[in-house]
Amino acid sequence: MISQTRYWFLLTLVVLVYIAGMFVTLFENDSAQFAVMAMRMVQENDFFTLIKGTEEYLDKPHMHYWLAALSFKIFGIHDWAYRIPAILATLLGAYSCYGLGKLLYNKDIGKFSALIFMTAQTIVLSTIDVRTDAVLTGFTIFTIWQLALYIERNTIQNIMLGGLGAGIAFSTKGQIALAVIGVSILCHLAYTRKWNRLFNWRVLVALVIFGMSIAPMLYAYYLQFDLHPEKIIRGQSNRSGIFFIFWEQSFERLSGEGVGKNSNDFFFFFHTFLWVFLPWTVLALIAYWRRAKAFWKMRFEYRPQFEFLTFGGITILFFLISFAQFKLPHYINILIPLYSILSASYLHSLYKHSKGAIIKGLLGVQYFILSLVFIFTLLVCFHVFKFEKIHCYFILLALLGVITYFCLKREAYYIRIITLSVYSSLLLNGVMNTHFYPSLLKYQAGSTMSEKIAEQKIPVDNVFKISKRFTWALDFYNKKPVAIVPVAELMDKKDVWIYANDTELEELSKSGIHWHDQITVDQFRITRLQIKFLNPLTRQKKLNKMHLVRLD
Repeated sequence: MISQTRYWFLLTLVVLVYIAGMFVTLFENDSAQFAVMAMRMVQENDFFTLIKGTEEYLDKPHMHYWLAALSFKIFGIHDWAYRIPAILATLLGAYSCYGLGKLLYNKDIGKFSALIFMTAQTIVLSTIDVRTDAVLTGFTIFTIWQLALYIERNTIQNIMLGGLGAGIAFSTKGQIALAVIGVSILCHLAYTRKWNRLFNWRVLVALVIFGMSIAPMLYAYYLQFDLHPEKIIRGQSNRSGIFFIFWEQSFERLSGEGVGKNSNDFFFFFHTFLWVFLPWTVLALIAYWRRAKAFWKMRFEYRPQFEFLTFGGITILFFLISFAQFKLPHYINILIPLYSILSASYLHSLYKHSKGAIIKGLLGVQYFILSLVFIFTLLVCFHVFKFEKIHCYFILLALLGVITYFCLKREAYYIRIITLSVYSSLLLNGVMNTHFYPSLLKYQAGSTMSEKIAEQKIPVDNVFKISKRFTWALDFYNKKPVAIVPVAELMDKKDVWIYANDTELEELSKSGIHWHDQITVDQFRITRLQIKFLNPLTRQKKLNKMHLVRLD
């Protein structure tokens, strides 16, 4: 469909955008929190215990933290080291999209499945705001690919790799991994009528490998929780970590018990999908609708040119997760590989069958999306956070010039759709990773204060806080969790620095405690952006302050 040279050029640019994001300051809360949890594993030489602040952590299993800790062991405790496993897992996910797309359709669809996956907005975001989802998504689609290969070829190495991948995915975020893998593979078996693959000794081998791969995580849960029924976790004693990960975890998310309820909107993930899959959203929606009509028309009769793995998996899983009472946008990441393959197959069918009217319409949509990215980019660079260095203007103008050239270049419609869509993602995320996020994170008090502490050579062992308020960014960049000290005990300590907000400073003052040195920085919850904050004219009204004071 497009030349090899252009394909690999676009992929290289995408990877460069990923690399640019590696060196951005970690975001609070989740990225910085998870990095601190992994950092403590290394510093305390305890890889079996998960601790969140001062409390036992019974939520997500260990694999993400183990991989981050391994990266810290190899490269040192750095924000870019924390992101390495996520980026590698994303590349594995892209290669698995290629492999599965090639298996279900052909090589061209496989190639564009990988490209669509890597440029989907939520996937790019997951490589900079790193949570558990990058590792989960990468190993889940890898497992689906390997198990589909086993079904088609009856090869033992593929089902063994599938068992290993499923174990790693399960050890990353629990039952959701098995749900996505299981539903997708069952859809494939049901459509191809190859149920005999389930009744084969090779399946037992895969189950053994799966059991071996999750054993370290189960052992860690056993040591931390099952051996200590006296521990109180979210108000309950006698909590079994093993029972939690096999049964309670996903049901708590569905019901909202334990983690709380944040949305009963059944359509939450639908309107979330409208932005998380940009710039490919419209293509995906049309692809899904056309595939639904095709299956309905042929009454789900098996035809070699179709596959039900992606469509069936998306339909069933999207419906199930929509019932959850606790929802966050990144929960949909695990379905993005399936959407990528479905979208790539539809785009290829438009190319193959020369449906000019639809392709022209899609091209118009992609021009519109690109124009919105252009406007957003200009607003960010010339208003929200103005460029401070003159060379930035020349780089931006050069990028815009290259994209404009491809907008005006006379090429086949499908080539322009692919090229302009990828450039939309590259322009948006290139600006975000190299300019927007670095500027935004100047308003994250914890990381900014850590720079002040380093500049003034304040001993991190002398920095304390007086409440249980989380300080993840400061903990990570100080490479030491900030210890809590009660106000009543401050008189007994010497050369003490207290990290506090306005309310806590007032509490210190009312307790008769005085200070003579004070460092103050701006604070804003950077993952919850507001128009008034983004507007430089009203930004100061939305800022809070954090202080570091040296007590008398």
